[in-house]
Amino acid sequence: MSSAAAFLATALFCSLSSPALAAQNSSAAQQQPAAAQAPAPQTPASQTPSAPVPGQLPAENAQQAPADDSQLTIKANVNEVDLVFTVTDRHGRFIKDLKESDFALLDNQRAPAQVYSFTQETNLPLRIGILIDTSTSIRQRFQFEQQAAIAFLLGVMHPATDKAFVEGFDVTPDYRQGWTSNLDSLTTGINALTPGGGTALYDAIYSGCRDKLLDAARGQEPVRKVMVIVSDGDDNQSHAYLDDAVKECQRAETIIYAISTNVSPSRDRGDDILTKMAEATGGRAFFPKSIEDMPVSFQQIQDELRSQYALVYKPADFKADGSFRSIYLFCLDRKYLVRATKGYFTAKSQ
Repeated sequence: MSSAAAFLATALFCSLSSPALAAQNSSAAQQQPAAAQAPAPQTPASQTPSAPVPGQLPAENAQQAPADDSQLTIKANVNEVDLVFTVTDRHGRFIKDLKESDFALLDNQRAPAQVYSFTQETNLPLRIGILIDTSTSIRQRFQFEQQAAIAFLLGVMHPATDKAFVEGFDVTPDYRQGWTSNLDSLTTGINALTPGGGTALYDAIYSGCRDKLLDAARGQEPVRKVMVIVSDGDDNQSHAYLDDAVKECQRAETIIYAISTNVSPSRDRGDDILTKMAEATGGRAFFPKSIEDMPVSFQQIQDELRSQYALVYKPADFKADGSFRSIYLFCLDRKYLVRATKGYFTAKSQ
């Protein structure tokens, strides 16, 4: 480790371990590596953005800058930020026994003013949106996907604290079960989905975040909100664009986990779309080699949701002005990898 890197790690180690030293060390921790950003998606030549029409999802990115793929909207109430993150080794195995002093953090290029709490294997209540592609393209493997999704919910949900909803989609979103902790109702909702039609993936994500996940935790205790998508990622019917879907996930503070139904030997554009959405929201995309391997992907998502850390802290010089603040979090033992959002938008004060 270079002397400059060692100095940065020492300063940040102190800021996480001792709130009283955070202000003293913040000026020494101004340097942050620039986060790599994926290029903005290109608007198809055949699509022309237009004013929203009643009943139609808006294509709001027509006159706006594209969403930063590393940004996630986080409501920081009373100058507090709740940051959930995952740690793995370089083989993808989850690391669950680390302590607060094992990490270093920069928020907007400053060490945090104070760390309020650090917890391992967080059991924050889950709010899960299950989105299943019901388009014609997945007809042959649809029943197996239903069974795998049901098994996932049965394994991951704690009915006393967790809730989920079921949304199928072809050319339009199809809500078969609203928010509930009743596993029988969720199973019935998944089994009620039937395949047919085109694919409006972006519309389904936008609708699920806007109508379900955006207000899922308002006025209640903190929760983790995730959207699990089963699709080939090949959108051909949406009114919304990719950026619209990503931005709405950011507003709803929702992490996307995507499981591709493309089991061909080569990756295609749909797989790249699923990866882009997952990485933009702090999640992961999975690519089973065969449809029979899909339960393994669901199990990996389940393991991750129960193997995370939660850090609550007060940023230095925090302003509730709706601005973007970058996050840089790493483990002092560099053989471990940290996966967390690269930043967030603060909520504007009312």
